[in-house]
Amino acid sequence: MSKNKGNIAENKACEFLISQDFKIIEKNFYAKKLGEIDIIAKKNNIYHFCEVKSANDYETAINNISKSKISKLTRSIDYYLQIKNLNTAYTLDAIIVIDEQITHLENITF
Repeated sequence: MSKNKGNIAENKACEFLISQDFKIIEKNFYAKKLGEIDIIAKKNNIYHFCEVKSANDYETAINNISKSKISKLTRSIDYYLQIKNLNTAYTLDAIIVIDEQITHLENITF
């Protein structure tokens, strides 16, 4: 996916989260060699670390979230919590953007 398409999908995801009463804390948090967290949002005192995926269809998008990607994201979340000195409840979420259709999957695991 091109950087521009990724940015469009992330912007749509942020608009969706805001419409669902989430507060956007940060976008594109880069955790050194671990990778990037697309969106960090908060609702009801729970942090939501969101991976945004976009593709031509849902299957392709969801299958782009691999076990190794989740592992990197988990390490990035740990790093974020450590440097921000946070001890808080959180989930790792996926937001799938297919054109105008947005699916928010909370608390994903493998």
